[in-house]
Amino acid sequence: MPATFDEFVADRLDGLLRYATVLTDDPYLAQDIVQEVLLRAQERWPKIDSPPTYVRRMVTNEYLSWRRRLAVRRVTPSSPEALDLMSPPVSDHAIEYDERDAMLDRLAKLPRKQRAAIVLRYYENYSDEEIGAVLRCATSTVRSQISRALATLRETGPSPSVQPTGARK
Repeated sequence: MPATFDEFVADRLDGLLRYATVLTDDPYLAQDIVQEVLLRAQERWPKIDSPPTYVRRMVTNEYLSWRRRLAVRRVTPSSPEALDLMSPPVSDHAIEYDERDAMLDRLAKLPRKQRAAIVLRYYENYSDEEIGAVLRCATSTVRSQISRALATLRETGPSPSVQPTGARK
């Protein structure tokens, strides 16, 4: 585990930006959220016991706050090029881009806590207990949020070749 704040940022910044980008579906808003969170975390650094978990929770909470403030704003999916700016480009076929765009569009329409739970489960590979810790809710609530989100995603027209991977039970 990084000993200093600078080491933590050097080690975790790309992952935090990718996580925030998937949550917000807006790389510029993701950068704003991560920047604000890191500024606050730097002030509290000596008091933080588990920096990765604590900072991830801060990013999630900041995202939920932004979603409340921007509730009337229409979210449109980011282009694949914008997402690639946040991480090294990976060879990708046109169909995979279309599927990713369709999934991001469907995720953007979910309620904020359901979206956060789905992203933490399938993007970050968190267990129900870890998601509950980040969202500050019971494990049963996490399961309920994920179940409802998956039902909504199924109803909105799943792509036949999109399969959730990496989920823990």
